[in-house]
Amino acid sequence: MNEVNDSKLKISQLRAFVAIANHGNFSSAALELGLSQSTVSHAIATLEEELGIVLLFRGRYGAILTPIGEQMIQEARQVLHLLEVIREKANQEKGLQTGQVRVACVRSIATHVLPKVIARFREKLPTISVVMTECDRYAEVEQALREGQADVGFTLLPSSTEFETWELFRDEFVALLPPGSIAPGVSLSWEQLAKYPMIVNLRSPQHNKTVSAHFLQFGQTLKIDYELREDSTILSMVKQGLGATVMARLAAEPILEEIEVRSLPVPLERVIGVAILADALLPRAVFAFLDILKVG
Repeated sequence: MNEVNDSKLKISQLRAFVAIANHGNFSSAALELGLSQSTVSHAIATLEEELGIVLLFRGRYGAILTPIGEQMIQEARQVLHLLEVIREKANQEKGLQTGQVRVACVRSIATHVLPKVIARFREKLPTISVVMTECDRYAEVEQALREGQADVGFTLLPSSTEFETWELFRDEFVALLPPGSIAPGVSLSWEQLAKYPMIVNLRSPQHNKTVSAHFLQFGQTLKIDYELREDSTILSMVKQGLGATVMARLAAEPILEEIEVRSLPVPLERVIGVAILADALLPRAVFAFLDILKVG
């Protein structure tokens, strides 16, 4: 008996075999495959001829598997499944050769965090571009994710359940005081802090609310004397002795050397995380970018 020449076996024959087994007739299989019924019949006939066995019983009411056909159909399905796996992996790999990752973040993240992350990402995947959108507030970052304008966003945690998030780091709120206003190494008290005219950033309502709530827990009120829009202006005001401010350390960087920096009498911090829209269909490059972030 002649041995089977596997070089003559074709994927198209296996597809026809599986389709007929699934539908029980040639016409439905041909419709699924987008082929003529005669083409499907020829594929099965040549497959049976090459194997030297009968895979299907043909009849007026369709086609059913022979006993040996029953044994071989699972292997045929496995072959097609493995081919699909190979195809999918190839497509994923191609997805890491071109494309872009769209990132939304606030200024402090764009200035102090993202450049290092992008540098590491580009070193690993030089053909993938990173498109960065700077937002004034974290709420705008989350809105960019909702509207599909960004793939990845840096936001405050905890966040809405509509996002899948990971904690990146914690950032302390610090009191920034005029030069020479407190002795070196001396801890700041609530009473000392209350003496200063307070300066806040109008574009940081969420932070201002967090700080005010923290003060209230200890019987203190955030007395605001100046409301400005730029962190750099606030720092200049503090340097000139016109007031003090409470700011997340990352947002304050680089802090002018003359300014006194102290932890609050009771520490306060914010949690910065990275977010993607839950259940979103994202390119593989996005997850490669997230891997870089998680490694730190």
